Amino acid sequence: NDQLRQRVAFALSQIFVTSGLDINVAYGMATYQQIFLDGAFGSFEDLLVKVTKSSVMGDYLSMVNNDKPVAGVNPNENYARELLQLFSIGLWEQNLDGTPLLDATGQPIPSYDQSTVEGFAHVFTGWTYPLLPGTTQKTHNPKNFLGDMTAVASNHDSGAKQLLNDVIQPAGLAM
Repeated sequence: NDQLRQRVAFALSQIFVTSGLDINVAYGMATYQQIFLDGAFGSFEDLLVKVTKSSVMGDYLSMVNNDKPVAGVNPNENYARELLQLFSIGLWEQNLDGTPLLDATGQPIPSYDQSTVEGFAHVFTGWTYPLLPGTTQKTHNPKNFLGDMTAVASNHDSGAKQLLNDVIQPAGLAM
């Protein structure tokens, strides 16, 4: 009776890929796969939020413990780049029929540039693993794949960030 939901969940897991070799604990992968079973017929936005906050995805694409810039070290861009390239808008702008949108010289128009990736990398700072039972919050909690990542405001970059279509996220916004 549940075949369609199971198939949609499997298809979503092939788009929002993680690795059982990197996250080699069954409880972590089961928690991650449950996102797709629960959200198979829900909104894409809700699904993307759940995947983004997942400690499994955070670990796999280096977003967990990705802190605001310190001493010239910028945030890891891995999740930001995958979010833009694979999980949402793709590399190139498209016409309504799915063909590439071309500029005046006949070249495809990029959907975003490096400054956009950097802006999103700064957006995705300040998250750590969820608390283990009986422990206290730290700025970088020990690995734990049961539940969503926990926000640590002191590790979040609260400065202005360039996002898509030259939109600037103003400084001071909370996580």
